[in-house]
Amino acid sequence: MESQPEDTSQPSVRESKTVTESNTEIEMSKDIPDRVEIEETSEDNSKRKRTFEAWNHFKRVKVEGIQFAECNYCKTRLKAPAGYGTTHLHKHYEKVCKKRPRKIDSRQSFLKKTQKVSGEQELGTHIFNQEEARRELASMVILHDYPLSVVDHIGFRRYSTCLQPCFNMISRNTLKGDILKIYKDERTKYYNLLGKIKCRIAITTDMWTSSNNKGFMAVTGHFIDDNWTLQNCILRFLYVPAPHTAEVLADTLFEAVMDWNIDRKVSTITVDNCTINDAMINHLLQKLPTRDMPLDGKVLHMRCCAHILNLIVKDGLDIIGSSIERIRDSVIYWTASPSRVEKFEKTARQVPVNCTKKLCLDCKTRWNSTYLMLETAIIYKDVVPRLNIREKNYKSLPTEEDWVNAIEICGKLKLFHQVTEMFSGTLYPTSNFYFQKICDIKVKLDEWVKSPNTVIQDMALSMLSKYDKYWEVCHILMGVAVVLDPRYKMSLVEFFFFRKIYHESARFKIDEVRQNCYDLLFDYQSRCCTLNKSSSSIGSLENTMSSDVHSNLNVDDSLDEFEQFVVSKTSGATNLSATSELDMYLEIS
Repeated sequence: MESQPEDTSQPSVRESKTVTESNTEIEMSKDIPDRVEIEETSEDNSKRKRTFEAWNHFKRVKVEGIQFAECNYCKTRLKAPAGYGTTHLHKHYEKVCKKRPRKIDSRQSFLKKTQKVSGEQELGTHIFNQEEARRELASMVILHDYPLSVVDHIGFRRYSTCLQPCFNMISRNTLKGDILKIYKDERTKYYNLLGKIKCRIAITTDMWTSSNNKGFMAVTGHFIDDNWTLQNCILRFLYVPAPHTAEVLADTLFEAVMDWNIDRKVSTITVDNCTINDAMINHLLQKLPTRDMPLDGKVLHMRCCAHILNLIVKDGLDIIGSSIERIRDSVIYWTASPSRVEKFEKTARQVPVNCTKKLCLDCKTRWNSTYLMLETAIIYKDVVPRLNIREKNYKSLPTEEDWVNAIEICGKLKLFHQVTEMFSGTLYPTSNFYFQKICDIKVKLDEWVKSPNTVIQDMALSMLSKYDKYWEVCHILMGVAVVLDPRYKMSLVEFFFFRKIYHESARFKIDEVRQNCYDLLFDYQSRCCTLNKSSSSIGSLENTMSSDVHSNLNVDDSLDEFEQFVVSKTSGATNLSATSELDMYLEIS
């Protein structure tokens, strides 16, 4: 009974030799001729069903009449005649084959590197979670604006399977549902946040036109959280039905405000400069509860400063439109084809021009792109005449006067370009910089009007006309914001109004800014007195004014004269007869 049949013992010996010596396996597969016709047998043709698990990973092939088992993953062939057994196949799959898919337990922890805020990497454990992976996939589609069909792409599916075989790829409809769920969760989070914050919310609007000429309104809310960090979020992206009248725009914006239940927290609404928007604000004042707004809605309407700058510069550029047009035509010609670009760069190296910037064409509706085009073209102004000699088809050579005008204008536009970049900041508060920069522009325009160059004079007069239209009367909050900056207080207002702009007639303007500060203070005080009558809101205002300001923006060189003004003003000051902490704040420098 202890003896075993020969036909079963011999295959086991051959199996052990085949498995223990992996080199023998490889040699066996190499010795098999590649060009021999292979006869494959499938389960459908087999006389009996193969129930062995090994055949899930191998298929039978016949080479020169000999039966082999070919691995589905590494294509290695192992002898597998009838009655040969499958032990050697199991051992090849489990220990030898390097391309086999690994069995992964979804509960198994893996090591994972995570990066801290400080930049240091931390090693931790990670357990695969299908729901978390789906949420990250939906977030990726939202972040990069991928189409929903990305989950149907073969390449993406293969890549995902390679990264994490346990992840079950979802359909586009499931992905759509996950995206909507993220939107609802985020909306609920911000809805609760806006309901809890005690500060006011500033609204900005922007109109968009789709490719099929349908109008949409983007409504963004800006606020400061409890950590004194500037936050903003897109509240709504609404379809605006035609025609875009003041009533329609007002109803659309009012719907967005009421949808988030912030109608009693709105401080200002910033819109572009046009008569329709002016009328829209008037309609909103009739709908919103003005009694809950600062100064009963007197400061609700804010005109976009960046848009005003755009209008001012456009009027100035129209004066030298012909000179800019010839330079633009030159840029168009020398950037029209790769051969012309190569010829231009070759000539630039011969001049030589030590610049790696390439010519860039502007967009006529964006003046800052015109500034960047002129700035680069001026660098290559000595290259263009040489190209004119070599290129017969080049007919748009700028004149020397064009280059002189471009250099003059480019130097003037640099101020507007820097101011626009500062106004467009999103990571830091900018309200305390508006007053100074607007006054700087006024001072420069007054200087340019007196320029001996008639072109600069005409440009400055055109710009000054547009400036006076929008900024002759400074918005209340622009003056208040600079006063609340502890570095400036009232001194910067007095400096610009007295010495730079209004001179002897500046007292009325200065008193107006001071009165606006008191009006805003008393407005907040009247709202807070019912909550805490024993605590004066003046002291809280002082704490607000002494809060940290953004330290990444340095005071520019144009304030050197202002610092001298403050020193002389302080040295000649007498004892203050302050009647309140606000008076002391405004007077003490």
